[in-house]
Amino acid sequence: MHDVSNKPKTDIELSNYQSEAEKHEYVEDLSKVETVDSSQWLNVGVDIAEHDRAGTFIQKDCSVIHSKAMSDGVEVMGISDALKKHDWLKDYLWKYISPEKDKFTEAARQNPHEGYFIRSSPGVKSKKPVQACLYIAKEGFSQNVHNVVIAEEDSEMHIITGCSTSPHLVTGLHVGVSEIFVKKNATLHFTMIHDWGEEINVRPRTAIHVEEGGVIISNYISLRPVGSLQMSPTTYLDGKGAVARFNSILVASAGSHLDVGSTVHLNKPDTRAEIISRAITVGGTIIARGDMIGKVAGCKGHLECKGLLLNDGIMHAIPELQGHVPGVEMSHEAAVGKIDQKEIEYLMARGLDEDEAVSTIVRGFLNVDIEGLPSGLAAEIDKAITETQKDMM
Repeated sequence: MHDVSNKPKTDIELSNYQSEAEKHEYVEDLSKVETVDSSQWLNVGVDIAEHDRAGTFIQKDCSVIHSKAMSDGVEVMGISDALKKHDWLKDYLWKYISPEKDKFTEAARQNPHEGYFIRSSPGVKSKKPVQACLYIAKEGFSQNVHNVVIAEEDSEMHIITGCSTSPHLVTGLHVGVSEIFVKKNATLHFTMIHDWGEEINVRPRTAIHVEEGGVIISNYISLRPVGSLQMSPTTYLDGKGAVARFNSILVASAGSHLDVGSTVHLNKPDTRAEIISRAITVGGTIIARGDMIGKVAGCKGHLECKGLLLNDGIMHAIPELQGHVPGVEMSHEAAVGKIDQKEIEYLMARGLDEDEAVSTIVRGFLNVDIEGLPSGLAAEIDKAITETQKDMM
């Protein structure tokens, strides 16, 4: 077991970052966006052609440069415009996250830089995903956003949210406060893809509230180098039969520090939760956390964390289960290790050379079946995994 009490690169000084950035012009036609930007967006699942999308939101530094809905019953806009349009929205802000939680949430309250508002109307089942991108282009900038997502009663919505930086960027900080509300019998598929940079620090702060019969399926993918990432979304299953599923795919290269987890409170009967993590370190540090708190009889939860060390680095799995009453059913499975030499020999006996054998094993390890992905995005993620395993080899 490794000691992670002294975590390098994770004690962030906010004063080291700039809180102001120039305003960027609104872009009606995304085909006119510079290729250096659009190619970065494509890496995180954002298609500037907007094919098969229900809406698009793109923020560059502190400016909303594109925002529109393209399907009936779906709203997509910057949070400041949403607050002007919907007086009731103010009651959703800071409802399940306290601005005093830490210095990052405090910064997001004191100096907010927009963020998105995405909402599906009651009964609307949109099969096409909404895409959103939070993008940093200014060197040394701290982007502080506050996002609100609402899947209204009996609705279904898919969201692809990508976060990235301009390729020339060296340093930066992203603070993302996100509050997600899944109403009665609604389903939300929420896929987040991060492609930051070797010296970028990332601090998402997320809370999710799920009502009776609601389902949240959250997918998180981080395959590229990042300075440090620390996130642990907290989900409250507050309605009978509510369901939460979390999938994460993590790769930590040398110099990267990833501290990623999920916390789920199973507060009502027949609630279900699943947290599945696949993590590979090729020289960096990964702390994979999972915490389930069962409060009532009849709730069920499962944690699964598997880590692979391909090089020097640290892999630390921390699964936690809390049962507060009899009748709680929760389990966990955690494994950290290296590739089994017998697996390599088995593939080599069937005609692969050693590098090809290792590559095949890595690819299979990373290929978690992520539920609810649109076919186009699934293909993009598959391609990214292929490129990542080649880089690691």
